[in-house]
Amino acid sequence: MARNVLVMLFDDVDTLDFCGPLEVFAITGQRATGPVPFTVTTVAERNSPPITTRSGLRVTPYYTFKNAIQADILVVPGGLGARHESNNRALLDFIGAQARRAEIVLSVCTGALLLGAAGLLDGLSATTHHGAFDELAAIAPSCNVVSGQRFIDNGQIITSAGITAGLDAALYIVQRLLGLPAAQETASHMEYAWAPISA
Repeated sequence: MARNVLVMLFDDVDTLDFCGPLEVFAITGQRATGPVPFTVTTVAERNSPPITTRSGLRVTPYYTFKNAIQADILVVPGGLGARHESNNRALLDFIGAQARRAEIVLSVCTGALLLGAAGLLDGLSATTHHGAFDELAAIAPSCNVVSGQRFIDNGQIITSAGITAGLDAALYIVQRLLGLPAAQETASHMEYAWAPISA
């Protein structure tokens, strides 16, 4: 049975923060026989009017917080919007509710600020964009903020550094769940120069 990948959206989200992991999960297994391993969709607090990303792309999320499916993998991207949304109680509550039953929660870039504000990083090690280390430490004071790593795997909670690091983290999740050959095939199809690393 395919795992549900739910990608969170909000205004001023960085486009590559969510599009990179979305693409990794969406194309994994597409060229193999048998069922695909992931079903990928999007969610936001609203779907009308569309979400406007930091780069001006307008995106209509498939689900809202009111009718969303339960994620097996929840992807929380970043961008300037993450700083605004760190005070959005409805969004933080949604993340918390999803995290209670999700197999994996992945933050990309400053999406870690949202996980921190939701209380999901307490007592854990985490990373984020290099320009947001101090912000993450302030939002989640009991979190060990780590620099110099593309991503950190705490088991259920995985955080990645800035923007393109989300691709590496998503491919690592594919490797962790489906094995190295599946991740390598996905990276090869994307023509992404990916070198497997451990968390």
